[in-house]
Amino acid sequence: MEEDLSRALNSVTLEPEDSKMDTFGLYVVTWNVGTAEPPEDVNSLLQLSSPNKPDLYVIGLQEVKAAPLKFVTDLAFEDSWSQLFMRTLAHLGYIKVSSIRMQGLLLLFFSKLEHVPFIRDIQVTYTRTGIYGYWGNKGGVSIRLSFYGHMLCFLNCHLTAHMNYASQRVDEFEYILDAQTFDTKNTPHILDHKVVFWFGDLNFRIEDHGMLFVRNCITSQRFSLLWPKDQLTMMKQKEAILQKFEEGPLDFQPTYKFDLHSDNYDTRVQKTWFGFNGKKRKPAWCDRILWHVKPKSSPPEDEDGHIEEEQLEGERANEFPLKMTQENYTSKMEYGVSDHKPVIGIFCLELKKMHKTPLVEVCAEGEWSADFDALITYRLLQSFPSSAWDWIGLYKVGFKSVSDYITYTWVKDDQVSLNDELFQVYVNKDEIPVRGGECVLCYFSSNLQCIVGISQPFKVQESRAAIEEGLVPENINGLDETVAS
Repeated sequence: MEEDLSRALNSVTLEPEDSKMDTFGLYVVTWNVGTAEPPEDVNSLLQLSSPNKPDLYVIGLQEVKAAPLKFVTDLAFEDSWSQLFMRTLAHLGYIKVSSIRMQGLLLLFFSKLEHVPFIRDIQVTYTRTGIYGYWGNKGGVSIRLSFYGHMLCFLNCHLTAHMNYASQRVDEFEYILDAQTFDTKNTPHILDHKVVFWFGDLNFRIEDHGMLFVRNCITSQRFSLLWPKDQLTMMKQKEAILQKFEEGPLDFQPTYKFDLHSDNYDTRVQKTWFGFNGKKRKPAWCDRILWHVKPKSSPPEDEDGHIEEEQLEGERANEFPLKMTQENYTSKMEYGVSDHKPVIGIFCLELKKMHKTPLVEVCAEGEWSADFDALITYRLLQSFPSSAWDWIGLYKVGFKSVSDYITYTWVKDDQVSLNDELFQVYVNKDEIPVRGGECVLCYFSSNLQCIVGISQPFKVQESRAAIEEGLVPENINGLDETVAS
């Protein structure tokens, strides 16, 4: 079913006549947070003071606290880390498009609001590798999606620890790649996507060199002396699957293992017997961000010399190129809540859009307030599998996620008029916030499980009746906090 939907959408949205390439910023974060609660702010982590804000944020965390009671609570409500990132980014015009959590592994995908109607085919999955595959303390979580028609996949991993398990880490990665599948014919596996980002606490260590030598290299910033003994670098020389992935130079100091709230590497005093406190850990680049861009390939022919249909689709997709470059790869040393420092990768995606118009155009008709029922007009700009379960949500400008609506209306149940092109639905006045504020409307497709149309911002007026009755002070702007929450 989903394959048919995707094929139908692509067949009507391809626009190859325009050769213009558009540029998008992508900001990737990986951080083993060591079961800690979030810091007071993440402005520096996300570089929010930069004048050039990225279009997309992808945030992968490991060891998010997953005590049984807390984990159940986090499933019912957003966990404290998600809440912090959502609250921080919402004020800047980003919403959380998708997320997935498996025990301590958390993956969040944020987008500027303007791109949201062009993010489709969203699927998430996970693979357990910890404790014989039954406990989710190790493994991988992934989000895959179509961004302006280009298939992207983001894989956040936490692989097995300790110096002697480099080969097992590679085996776990290969197992995750094999185990994770998606419900679509053209991109059923991770490596079928046009771009794959692989990041997380991959736990590869620095072999052979002693503690003193490693620390001296770090102090003198001669990081290149450590590269040949970095296990991931060494394994890439002999493992074909790792050779598919690229990584920027490790021109930042190893991000593991630090004393908490400090820039000092592990200074524990080793104890023995019943007072055992563990061996000091050598610094290592455990936290990594790698990527893979799928190479172009000629479509194979069947026995009769015909090119298969799905391969023809792949060829059509090749008419829409994508280029990717990494602009920065570094750590953020100022954060000390964990024994790991967070790592960021900033990328530039240059691509030719496969579609440039949303599936639905939606707008608010006339004046809106809680004094009368309101009208919404929407138009289907392209044919897509609409459903009676589609709905249009009223959102505060600066909303955090799809579920952060004030109210919503079903497009079929609340329909009041239609013609061949335009449809109108109403919103009951009792569901409109009396204090008003700046809002937008979002059309959510039940079949596609994503927002496919967003209105221009508009103002909901304060309720005159409420003001006259003394329920709302005059000249107060902003949404009724009770309703908005």
